[in-house]
Amino acid sequence: MVIIPKKIFLTKGVGVDKEKLSSFELALRSAGIAGVNLVHVSSIFPPHCKLISKKSGLSELHPGQIVFSVMSRNETNESNRLVSASVGLAIPNDRSQYGYLSEHSAFGQTERISGDYAEDLAAGMLASTLGIDFDVDKSYDEKKEIYKISGKIVRTTNITQSSRGHKNSRWTTVVAAAIFLCE
Repeated sequence: MVIIPKKIFLTKGVGVDKEKLSSFELALRSAGIAGVNLVHVSSIFPPHCKLISKKSGLSELHPGQIVFSVMSRNETNESNRLVSASVGLAIPNDRSQYGYLSEHSAFGQTERISGDYAEDLAAGMLASTLGIDFDVDKSYDEKKEIYKISGKIVRTTNITQSSRGHKNSRWTTVVAAAIFLCE
C-alpha cells in the first residue's frame, strides 16, 4: 500500500501547566490536534500536495485518527525564558517534484527569527535538491531573491509559536506542526 498525502495544513499552539506532559497536551489542544494520534515523519512535502487552511484541515480530522505530521516542540519551566517552535515549508514550482519541511526549536529566538530560520532550512534543502547555486553564508533575504529569480521555488512559508516561560515557573510548551491529510 502506498500512502501519499494529498493535503497539508499548518497549525501551532501553546500550553501552560504545572506538569510537563499536561502542558504539551494543552499546546496540542491550542493547535486543534489533541484528539488525533500523531505519527512523526521526516520532512518531505509530497508531489501534487495542496496546502490548505487550518480551518479546512481541522474539519477533516476525526477523533482517534492516525495522522502523519512534521512537528517541532519546545518547553521550559524557567520563568520568562523565551521558547519557540517552527516548521518551515518550501514548495517547488514544478508540483510533480517534492518539496521540503523543516523543524526548528530554540531558546531566546523571537517568533520571526525562529520562523525565518526554519523557512530558510526548508528552502535550502529544496534549493540544493533542485541544483540552485547559492551561498550558505548569505542572509535569508538575499537567498530568497536567488530562489525567486531561479523560478524553481514557488513558495516558502513557516508556522511558528513562541512564548515566554510562565511567571510562576509552570511548564510552558510550544508546538508548530504540518499535518498531512490522506484520502
